[in-house]
Amino acid sequence: MQVSAYIYAMKRNFWREKNKIFFIGIGGVSMSALALCLKKMGFCVSGSDTAAGAAAAKLEKAGISVYPGHDASRVAGKDAVVYSSAIKEDDPELREARRLGIPAVPRAELLSLVAGCFEKSVGVAGCHGKTTATAMCAHVLQACSGSCTAHIGGEDFGYGNFHDGGDRYFVTEACEYRANFLLLRPDVAVVLNTDADHLECYGSEAALAEAYDRFAGNAGAAVVCGDDPIAGRVRAALTFGLSSSCDVGAERLRACGGKYSFHLRIGGKLSDRIALNVYGKHNVLNALAAAAVAEYFGYPPAFTAEGLRAFRGIRRRFEHIGTFNGADVIADYAHHPREIAAALATAREICGGRLFVIFQPHTYSRTRLLFGDFLSVLSGVPDLVIYKTFAAREYFDAEGSALTLAEHLPNSLYAETTRELAIYLECSVRAGDTVLFLGAGDIYTVACRLVRC
Repeated sequence: MQVSAYIYAMKRNFWREKNKIFFIGIGGVSMSALALCLKKMGFCVSGSDTAAGAAAAKLEKAGISVYPGHDASRVAGKDAVVYSSAIKEDDPELREARRLGIPAVPRAELLSLVAGCFEKSVGVAGCHGKTTATAMCAHVLQACSGSCTAHIGGEDFGYGNFHDGGDRYFVTEACEYRANFLLLRPDVAVVLNTDADHLECYGSEAALAEAYDRFAGNAGAAVVCGDDPIAGRVRAALTFGLSSSCDVGAERLRACGGKYSFHLRIGGKLSDRIALNVYGKHNVLNALAAAAVAEYFGYPPAFTAEGLRAFRGIRRRFEHIGTFNGADVIADYAHHPREIAAALATAREICGGRLFVIFQPHTYSRTRLLFGDFLSVLSGVPDLVIYKTFAAREYFDAEGSALTLAEHLPNSLYAETTRELAIYLECSVRAGDTVLFLGAGDIYTVACRLVRC
């Protein structure tokens, strides 16, 4: 066991006697990573989920019991329960825990407690790119120090969503949803960017920007993207970006097949050329964020290069998942207009034939609030299919529905079912084309099914 349980107990007395921890909604990517972390720390961990999916097998293999559905009787005898913002207040397990007087701890609060057990912690925030940047930071700090544990909001092809790498550094994705990241007090706060997102929680872009400023202020130091017009205002120990005024930058950018290489610039000096193993110019900024963190901790660029070479990407981040009718099928998590623009730019760099784009809107509220931006970024796509909305935690809203979006995009078709989508692609797609699936919902599963057809 590399994560030391005694450190955890020493620093957080509240948990000293809390041996049996129950996770409500354990199958989520963040929740399952935290469950694995506590298991490594020596706790007795179990949990429930209505749809744990592939996470269940991984958790069971680690010795964590996963129960289907939600049953109030399961929390009896537990020392604490953990729940995420996806769990409603009337959840039977959560209600029973409170009735019995069992401490109920929000996921974000537990994450903060875990982060405090390490010598140094890094919280990576941003409306776009934080999962990739978190993983890059983890690989870089592992290469630099040989001791880095990571909590990742996606499946890194090398680390998964949790990497048990030692007690020195802890790197985590800091989620801005419902201001959860304000519970963190990292030694280093990384701010990648800010954008109009989760406005149903914040009410305005100004309030969202203020939250990012508070997040950075809660940290010992901030590493901030100097290229971002709002994030760049945050007082930073170091800035990173493509502009010459940033402390950490990239020089002599070179693209080859959609992948980029560059010389790292720090303090007027250039490193040897660094080649990324992931697609897209936007990932240069993510790499620079990791490089800036390494620079803040005093590590030379050679270690940064080693860590970035080891990073092979994140599942659902421009992931090549197979072929359909001889065409390459790529899946990307992009669900915000700015992310879609980056994915489209990358796809156009590598696509030799026709580019077919399948987009699934993620939540009615985001689609409604950013409707004009979605129209702007998608209107130039000639072969476009809008797939039914992934509602997540929301109820139907006609103004923000996928059908309404499709009706305002004359260049698009609307698909309600996988069968409709499959028939269209079967008739249209040919060898040499590229099919790009975009969205944060179950569109990934749909894409995988089509590839297997």
